Amino acid sequence: MNLFNLPSSSALTTPITRAACLALDAQDPLARCRERFALPEGVIYLDGNSLGAMPRAVPARMQRAIEQEWAQGLIRSWNDADWYPAPQRVGGRIAALVGAEADEVIVADSISINLFKVLVAALRLRPGRRVILGENANFPTDAYVAGGVAELVGAEFRAVDSEDVLAALNEDVAVVTLTHVNYKSGKVYDMAAITKRAHEVGALVVWDLAHTAGAMPCALNACNADFALGCGYKYLNGGPGAPAFVFVAKRHQDGLRQPLTGWHGHARPFEFSQSYVPAPGIDRMLVGTAPQLGLIALEAALTAFDGVDMQALRRKSQSLTSLFIALVDQELAGHGFGLATPREPNARGSQVSLTHAEGYAIVQALIARGVIGDFRSPDILRFGFAALYLSHAEVWDAVATLQDVMASAAWSAPEFMARKAVT
Repeated sequence: MNLFNLPSSSALTTPITRAACLALDAQDPLARCRERFALPEGVIYLDGNSLGAMPRAVPARMQRAIEQEWAQGLIRSWNDADWYPAPQRVGGRIAALVGAEADEVIVADSISINLFKVLVAALRLRPGRRVILGENANFPTDAYVAGGVAELVGAEFRAVDSEDVLAALNEDVAVVTLTHVNYKSGKVYDMAAITKRAHEVGALVVWDLAHTAGAMPCALNACNADFALGCGYKYLNGGPGAPAFVFVAKRHQDGLRQPLTGWHGHARPFEFSQSYVPAPGIDRMLVGTAPQLGLIALEAALTAFDGVDMQALRRKSQSLTSLFIALVDQELAGHGFGLATPREPNARGSQVSLTHAEGYAIVQALIARGVIGDFRSPDILRFGFAALYLSHAEVWDAVATLQDVMASAAWSAPEFMARKAVT
């Protein structure tokens, strides 16, 4: 597949045409994957980094779970329908996408609860060290949770600018918590370099993979990562509020003491002992009963990755995002847009973020025309590129729509200026 790899508009000698985009799509080895998704007609969906599109495999699987396994099987389905081992089974599927072993990933709880669990566990593995290191531009929940953990256990949460993380790693730091792909800018951290430096000073690392898992390859074990977590509803397409996952490197599992000691994390939960004994391995990260319908939906959704080469997915993602940037350069000069995302393809995830003073209204005008992105305060227009179901021609059409919204000043209509609860 020939890729656009255009760091700037100066690399262009002739304008990019829609025919050229169609030619790229004709060579796309992942084009067949689009049929795995139920996408509405007339919509260009560039918000899979907030909520993934629904895979076609999900409705039938959910219908069976509701009408047969729940309605007819009742409580027997915990055994007869293999509900009980679903957290481990689905975790194994995700492990293959993030460079981990099947017994190092389990599906449980939400991303915030998993972050709480691993931060406390990491502090316990580093007695005498009291600093949790983060970065100022991280997703707010990660900062809130880290600050709450620090307050709870008498530690310090220390946030620095992203470019200062390596320099801030010293012998005071117990654990550093970072998001691999920044939710606003799309900038990618060097996981291997940061993990290596953290280990050199005796610290542990927690990686948030919310904008990584399912969007690009991840090599947790190759990078010697300690902990990671991520959600199931973005690029993994598990549905709104899908359960999250957590990774614990095998070398840490036996000595791990996580703080939410619920009965499903017990070594023998159905003995109903009053004394807690942690389960062996990754199972000790469980707390309570799994949200079974959410797990079933996520498991069915993950079949959309069957047979997909994650390196090929990454190449297409870089092609789509490079094309989008090049078309913005070509079509939108003079309309007041800035680029918040790195131009170097290897330095960004599977999203492109533009800046504009009227960003919110512009996004609403685009949505009204069937091009769905989202807005992040104060001025970020954010576009996610899920390579399993997006085409190059759709990227061309999206930028053409954006150009028309700007040229016609359609964004200035009062209905687009009024803020909604979810942006």
